[in-house]
Amino acid sequence: MDKPVCLIDTASDGKLCVQGSALQVLEQIQQPVVVVAVVGLYRTGKSYLMNRLAGKQTGFALGSTIESKTKGIWMWCVPHPTKAKTTLVLLDTEGLGDVDKGDSKHDTRIFSLAVLLSSTLVLNSRGTIDNRAIEELQYPSDQNLYFIFSNSSQVNNYNLPRECIRKYFPSRKCFTFPFPTNPDNVSYLETLDPAEISKRFLEVTGRFCQFIFDQSQVKNLKDGHTVTGRVLGHLVKTFVDTIASGAVPCLENAVISMALIENEAAFQEGLEVYQSGMEKLKKSFPLELNEITSEHQCFSLMATQTFMKRSFRDSDGKHLTSLEEAINHQFDSYLWDNEKASEAKCESLLSVLSEPMTERINQGFYATAGGYDLFCQDLEDIVNQYNTLAYQEVKVAEVLEKFLQQKVAVTTAILQADDKLTENERRICEERERAVLLEQEMKAQEQRQHQLEEKMVIEEQNNEERVRQVIQKMEEEMFVQQQETKHAMDSKLREQAALMEKGFQENANKMASEIEQLRRRNKEVEDSKSRELAKMIADQERRTISSDISCPVVLPFGLCLPMPGPFPVFLDLSL
Repeated sequence: MDKPVCLIDTASDGKLCVQGSALQVLEQIQQPVVVVAVVGLYRTGKSYLMNRLAGKQTGFALGSTIESKTKGIWMWCVPHPTKAKTTLVLLDTEGLGDVDKGDSKHDTRIFSLAVLLSSTLVLNSRGTIDNRAIEELQYPSDQNLYFIFSNSSQVNNYNLPRECIRKYFPSRKCFTFPFPTNPDNVSYLETLDPAEISKRFLEVTGRFCQFIFDQSQVKNLKDGHTVTGRVLGHLVKTFVDTIASGAVPCLENAVISMALIENEAAFQEGLEVYQSGMEKLKKSFPLELNEITSEHQCFSLMATQTFMKRSFRDSDGKHLTSLEEAINHQFDSYLWDNEKASEAKCESLLSVLSEPMTERINQGFYATAGGYDLFCQDLEDIVNQYNTLAYQEVKVAEVLEKFLQQKVAVTTAILQADDKLTENERRICEERERAVLLEQEMKAQEQRQHQLEEKMVIEEQNNEERVRQVIQKMEEEMFVQQQETKHAMDSKLREQAALMEKGFQENANKMASEIEQLRRRNKEVEDSKSRELAKMIADQERRTISSDISCPVVLPFGLCLPMPGPFPVFLDLSL
């Protein structure tokens, strides 16, 4: 972005609304985002600091009067200067405390959104951080928004904002900025030559920007899921819609709603990856079964990887299972298309090869003494040529079986018309014809059986890989959760030590209770993840055992062929 855009504006009815053009920008950002938001009273230089973080002199509007220039929340997305493959999202908020707004709750909404959306919150204050400055942070507490001040009834009003800053912002850093320039030039700060700006002010500004670049972390959700621009857009829309409805914005509810949206989108993305690859492959049908199954396996795994990359909180595997089922259903459809293409190709080949014989039949060429032997020789030549040319086709055996069945009536007629044969020789020939048909029927069944086994092997391999990917993702999420818990515990332990050092034993005891609660919650999360992992591994083992069970296919004459699967299939192949 070469300049900022309005992210959140105020509609004619006074309600906050999200700008669609800004959401489109966020939708295109697939990288992790570091979100830095600035809040504070109007006319305190917030926009200037944001411009410097963007590496620009101008961008966010700087007002030249006592009126607030920035309305709503403006956004500027730029490449992060120190973190590769990361986008820095800067949010410049409307100045707080403007008495001309006419809506006392407006500041609360802007402040709350800045807190919820940012990974680093910059509070810009003018003058000494005294009691009045601290009390001005109570905008959200007036509305009792639970995500900052849920214990307001349990603490003294005077200490409330201090307790909340300590609890919800454990990592804090202050920068003291000297006056930037001559008072007469403050209104033109963005156009001033650097020589006209205080060196001390520029030095502090540089240290401030470097601190933000180095210390601001990529925004993560509670469960450790990395926020991309697209995910940030979902959060913005959810929070603003919730506030506009008059409800209290809840981070957990927003994450649940967003998880549903993202998982459904991940399902569609994964399915499109599979479809795109298979549709290109379809143009080459018919193909050998091992080739189409190999490509199916490749595209299926690519689809799973695409899904896993975008999805989160699919703990019950509902969406991944849906993707697996959809892919298997489509694979069956592609197999059917490939079989129909193979069948058409085989039938066309047989039609061409048998055309001379068909002409001879029509001309009565075989209706003579010794004609049966001539017919059998011609038919054998056709079969040999066909098997040589079509041996790779998935329908080679079935189409030949069908072809031979169609020739039964002709064969019988030629056999009966051949005066050279004795009655006994005719019976022997009839038995031989039935044996040939049965043999071809069995070949067709064997081919179908082999194709079924090959398909099941591929599906088992795909399932094992999907489970491996899910387990890997769950382990990564557990690791992130452990790191976040460790970071939170370290912060609380430091706060506890500081409180004890200053003699606030009661507060230190409270902190100890919070640390113990954090430990218990973390243990519960780890136990839950471990149970999910164990269940998934057990399900996979049961699935593998089930796939190894084989049941016989009963054929005539006592012949049996193994068929993997939980159900026996009985085929009547009698002539």
